[in-house]
Amino acid sequence: MRQLALLALAGSLMPGPSALAADCPALLGEALRLVLVTAPAMDRPVARLQLFTRAAPQATWERASEPMRAVVGAAGLAWGYTFHAYRREGEAEKVEGDKRTPAGVFRLGPSFGFARSDLPGYILVEAGETVCVEDASSPFYNRIARRSEVGLAANLEDMRRSRLFRRGLFVDYPTDRAGRRGSCIFVHIWQGPAKGTAGCIGLPEDRVASLQQFARPGAVVAVLPEPALDRFAGCLPDASPRAPR
Repeated sequence: MRQLALLALAGSLMPGPSALAADCPALLGEALRLVLVTAPAMDRPVARLQLFTRAAPQATWERASEPMRAVVGAAGLAWGYTFHAYRREGEAEKVEGDKRTPAGVFRLGPSFGFARSDLPGYILVEAGETVCVEDASSPFYNRIARRSEVGLAANLEDMRRSRLFRRGLFVDYPTDRAGRRGSCIFVHIWQGPAKGTAGCIGLPEDRVASLQQFARPGAVVAVLPEPALDRFAGCLPDASPRAPR
């Protein structure tokens, strides 16, 4: 059985759709695939997800899917640790255990699941072994590891115990251990269109499977409240409202 290496959920920022605006998050300027998740407000779990691609970093984003229903954290969204500059007064900042999905733009990590797969970088979730560490006192905080490597961390996400992790993808969310800024963010199977998550992004299982096929190394995911989209003007593709399927 393949050795599961530690996966540090270290994230980055992303480019604009064509010529980058001067203030766009730009660390992922070469991104050619984008997963855009938008929520109508910071404090609601319902969201919609759209896929976009482009031929080159300076090309215009092209829509690759119709909008689809998604859910985010049960308490809504909170700005991620590296996106505090985009926060406005009264908007939440991500902390551990708040049941909010971090808002911002992050690298989309490799796929995982219970069954074997030949997807690039795929991680097999092993019974009793594959865990994500949510304990900020542990040096493994916000990392995927084997239980035998982690030791006595007080708070672990045993990924094989929940059917929600039968299929999924990691989100490389950059955190701050000292500030307990959140950990273990995934795209995974939802419990229904009105049931929020513990802080992840939820989709129907068939849509998660499709997203696993769509994702490529360097793909990014943007999770944003609709009222904040104008703060990223010139950076993102047109996300005009359409009825999600």
